[in-house]
Amino acid sequence: MDIDEYRRHDALGLADAVRSGEVTAGELLEVALHRADAVNPHLNAIVQRMDDRARERVAGPLDGPFAGVPFLIKDLGQDYRGVPTSGGSRPLSRIPAAEHSTVVQRWLDSGLVIFGKTNTPEFGAKGITEPDLFGPARNPWDASRTPGGSSGGSAAAVAAGVVPVAGASDGGGSIRIPAACCGLVGLKPGRGLVPMGPSVGEAMHGAATNGVISRSVRDSAAMLDVLAGGEPSGPYLPGVPTESFLSQVGQDPGRLRIGVCTASSINSEPHPEALASVEAAARTLSDLGHDVEMLTEQPVDDLALARDFLATWFVVLAWQVDDAKRRTGCRDGDFELDTQIMAALGRAHSSVEYVDTVMRRHEHVRRLSAFFDGYDLLVTPTLADLPPHIGALDTPRLAHRAATGLLKTRTAGLLRRSGLVESMIDNNLNWIPYTQLANLTGRPALSLPLHRTPEGVPMGVQFISQLGGESMLLRLAGQLEQAVPWDHRRPPVPAGAGRPR
Repeated sequence: MDIDEYRRHDALGLADAVRSGEVTAGELLEVALHRADAVNPHLNAIVQRMDDRARERVAGPLDGPFAGVPFLIKDLGQDYRGVPTSGGSRPLSRIPAAEHSTVVQRWLDSGLVIFGKTNTPEFGAKGITEPDLFGPARNPWDASRTPGGSSGGSAAAVAAGVVPVAGASDGGGSIRIPAACCGLVGLKPGRGLVPMGPSVGEAMHGAATNGVISRSVRDSAAMLDVLAGGEPSGPYLPGVPTESFLSQVGQDPGRLRIGVCTASSINSEPHPEALASVEAAARTLSDLGHDVEMLTEQPVDDLALARDFLATWFVVLAWQVDDAKRRTGCRDGDFELDTQIMAALGRAHSSVEYVDTVMRRHEHVRRLSAFFDGYDLLVTPTLADLPPHIGALDTPRLAHRAATGLLKTRTAGLLRRSGLVESMIDNNLNWIPYTQLANLTGRPALSLPLHRTPEGVPMGVQFISQLGGESMLLRLAGQLEQAVPWDHRRPPVPAGAGRPR
């Protein structure tokens, strides 16, 4: 199988080819490895290769719905026994994982052949993927731009045709943002449906979840079938539908009541292409027979929600830094300066303030639940702006200098009152103000690649459902995939990316 044929198949298609004897798992792996060799120097999507482990795996029997399909996992929270999980952080880059994460074990049980780990920002703490440790990942559609974050390496690898689907995770948009930046499908499952263990029961009080980024709706559905369900060490026994998620793709979603909103208190002037993406989607949804209503304001105060999101993020990051210091004996200076700033902001919150922040989630949930009394779905842009150019969101030098001084004097309270939080909301969430809502409320959300700029830069459209809405999202996504197909589009192929030698 050559690279052109390989890229024409999604993961289920490749699994069918292995099952039928058209190609072997070993042959597929060599195509994927050759493709990775060709494109990764341009994109920096893969930061750890596991070629020998993968070759050993394909030498033996494989079983499951994805048997023989090459796969990449994210270098954050997706542990592979014996391989370090760096989380984009230098202090953690030399500690081998003691056991497989539950999701990694489920991927292996499904027959996938894991041959590497993908780039991510330090601790997954940004919507871009530019860690100091590995350097920036780049967008295959425009290498001067970010592939998004924090699952940016996975999205870049899928868009470039290294693998048809890759492991990802989402604590504030980290599946949907990269999917939108790279023209892919990104489904964030609802709270508790996919396990985070066995080392932790949940992350960020349930706001974060594991998943995948793919090219096809059916791959995302079949992957959810692989991943969904509780585990003995988990905090919940999630309700999994009796019918498979894959079976929903191709079914009629029925006539849905859809509220469409582009308004944001964080970004009052979204990019014209962000508006165009949603306007085009609204027309398509209407043509498909759905009841579509354009809304003038979000159902939840997104600026208040952003403050609560960042407060949670900063406090959790402070714990992650302290935990890494306990595990490795490293010092604060071993982390990126932006990480040190965010951790200091987290430490500046009192315990009561932090609990207050977490408890306000109930208000956001109730307001969103009230919205769903009248609608089946909320539709927004996934991105409020084009994917930023590499380095565009670097903290300004003057702000870095001021923050460094405050960190040295350990005046974190002053750091918090300096206006830095508002600046970070403006600089880092301004282009992605729509995704955190689904995380803090625990609702399923999906980004679909329904729009491109005249220059060919992808722009996604986000669909948020009420609890348990994954099946409905997949039914609608399958309908839209037929109405506005996207998988025929391919980014430019770097030289030397053809048939393996």
